[in-house]
Amino acid sequence: MRFDSPWWLLALLVVPLALLGYRVLERRRRASAAVFANPVLVPNLVRRRPGWRRHLPPALVLLALVFLATGLARPHATLSVPREEATVVLAVDVSRSMVATDVRPTRLAAAQTAIRAFLRKLPAGYRVAIVSFAQAPYVVLPPTADRALAERSLANLRPGDGTALGDGIARALQVAEGVRGKSGDRPAAAIVLLSDGAQTIGSKQPITPAKRAAALKIPISTVALGTAAGVVELQNPDGTTERVTVPPDPATLRRIAATTIGTFYEAPDGERLQAVYEELGSRVGRIRREREITAAFAAAGALLLVGAGASSAFLFGRIP
Repeated sequence: MRFDSPWWLLALLVVPLALLGYRVLERRRRASAAVFANPVLVPNLVRRRPGWRRHLPPALVLLALVFLATGLARPHATLSVPREEATVVLAVDVSRSMVATDVRPTRLAAAQTAIRAFLRKLPAGYRVAIVSFAQAPYVVLPPTADRALAERSLANLRPGDGTALGDGIARALQVAEGVRGKSGDRPAAAIVLLSDGAQTIGSKQPITPAKRAAALKIPISTVALGTAAGVVELQNPDGTTERVTVPPDPATLRRIAATTIGTFYEAPDGERLQAVYEELGSRVGRIRREREITAAFAAAGALLLVGAGASSAFLFGRIP
């Protein structure tokens, strides 16, 4: 927490002094009471002592002073607030391994369902782009705020051969860089990368475009889809069928996310994948920014003062 006028915090010194003064007054009150009546006989004269309730109004007043003094110092806090404008580029692996059924009904179908949930979480004004990659990357959907068009483009994804992971990241980054906001500046952007396997083809290694994304302050959140038991059937040229294991490559995806200050997720099943994309929708839709919170402290102090007066009037029939 940061303060614009920190010298007002010196007013907090009044609180311990007030506590000390309150204790002195309490001792004098007890001493004065003892002059008029023997303390042993007090229970016979007073039906019920107020106990801790006697101290409630003064305690609320002191607490109100703490909040009001802190508010005068003009505190600032870093809060999570909705982004006003942003672009999210979804980079989706559509390699042949995405037809594996270890994630039901298939990895690709589960990814499409989860991404639809992600789209519903994003603010309506956000632009979304989709880049698919297998043997090569393709811009399936340029940046748009049209969610219906995004869902249609998502439904048209089809599996291909190879996994050009590095080229896919580079193309997604190129799309993110090319977007301009209403003011002509590049708005905040993020890339969400979903892949279920290691790179098998392509001209770029994944870490190269990831470093460029880090330099541009574009985070890449990565999702490793599938399990080590994932299997696909491939047709050989001689007509025979070969079963090939297609495990994900979490180490590479974790490194990409760490390089760009993004978040890495593992999604071994459809349910977890759905939860991941719902969480990503909430994260991408917000940003941490510094805000002045003087009004909150002032309101809390005022409410505490009202509470002190109300409790004193209700318990003892007088205002402190």
